[in-house]
Amino acid sequence: MQAWRVHRNGEPGEVMRLEETDRPTPGDGQVLVEVRAANVNFPDALLCRGQYQVRPPLPFTPGVEVCGVTEDGRRVLATPALPHGGFADHVVADEAALLPAPDALDDAEAAALHIGYQTGWFGLHRRANLQPGETLLVHAAAGGVGSAAVQLGKAAGAKVIGVVGGPEKAAVARELGCDLVIDRRTEDIVAAVKEATGGRGADVVYDPVGGDAYAKSTKCVAFEGRILVVGFASGVIPTPGLNHALVKNYSVVGLHWGLYNAKDPAAVRACHDELTKLADQGIVKPLVSERVAMAGAADAVQRVADGTSTGRIVVLPGGAR
Repeated sequence: MQAWRVHRNGEPGEVMRLEETDRPTPGDGQVLVEVRAANVNFPDALLCRGQYQVRPPLPFTPGVEVCGVTEDGRRVLATPALPHGGFADHVVADEAALLPAPDALDDAEAAALHIGYQTGWFGLHRRANLQPGETLLVHAAAGGVGSAAVQLGKAAGAKVIGVVGGPEKAAVARELGCDLVIDRRTEDIVAAVKEATGGRGADVVYDPVGGDAYAKSTKCVAFEGRILVVGFASGVIPTPGLNHALVKNYSVVGLHWGLYNAKDPAAVRACHDELTKLADQGIVKPLVSERVAMAGAADAVQRVADGTSTGRIVVLPGGAR
């Protein structure tokens, strides 16, 4: 079969190579899945760089979520068992972690409903306890993770403020349903948030960026607000001033979605049921900005790493709908 493989760590566009390789063999409790669509995530770039919390042995295939078909004909969402990642014709995955692909979504959309939307749902509801009528500030609102948070925030009845970089991404954020869009390149985030909230600030901040985004968040978070730390796409991990959190009465809340698979898998399945209902009702729909052929996977991962993409880029090895 064909698979993109990484033999040394570095930038995705430099180290990913498309090769012919053997089809992976399922182990105990695993199944073989034919890949129909593989969603590109920022962790794929971190895997290539050797900077992810999981470091598979070299060589490995990146790709952390797919929509595919099992040998017995089930259309499923799967998180491939590394080192055999999703940018390949076939993957192996744990049977217990398979989720049914929503009928309302095509293969590319279904692949993009998994980790990003699970992260958004657990973050907003389980960790930050977002309430109807509250103000949600979403950094990188036009990106894959941010766009999911925008849709889920609107579904929860929140007022959503999206932060983006540039007019093209601002247009995408407005189409997603943001009540207000702030272009961080030309506008003062803190001033704009305070003006939009009558000086109160944002009740919940969804931050997959870190760095300066986090620093700005601490200046415009509301009394008893919650800053939800999801990731560090900027490459800069903030060092919170806990005295500041004490003085302003806000919480800094972390989310590592993968832990729920190990510690509370029933919650993951319940979340998927809720996301499927929202997809069936048309309330959420993954923003798939590009569908690329297998040959374009390395370039796609590099663009996500560089922060130049919007929504989700999905790789289609073949047979996708």
